[in-house]
Amino acid sequence: MNAVTLYGLCGAALVGLGLYGLIVNPQPLRKILSFNLVGSGVFLLFGVVARRGAAFGMGGDPVPQALVITGIVVAFSATALAVALLLRLHEAAGSASLAAPEPPAKPDA
Repeated sequence: MNAVTLYGLCGAALVGLGLYGLIVNPQPLRKILSFNLVGSGVFLLFGVVARRGAAFGMGGDPVPQALVITGIVVAFSATALAVALLLRLHEAAGSASLAAPEPPAKPDA
């Protein structure tokens, strides 16, 4: 197993773990972190695709590298926005959960 295959497997594992976290975790902060994990796995897979092309003698393709750099910047700004919205939700509602509040119990008559 060479390094490119290992990086590809690590990227696939990051995407899988991130998707699992998105499905299983109900807390918004954990969903944000899971989404970042998916993005990191995709960036790693893009890097593997660019490296494989260079390994086969086709020359290094700069497009996947440019996409990864742009994606990292966009992911950082989207994460900052999501965390700011989560903080605003916590400030307004007193909780960072998106679950609906339970209705008050009816008194027995």
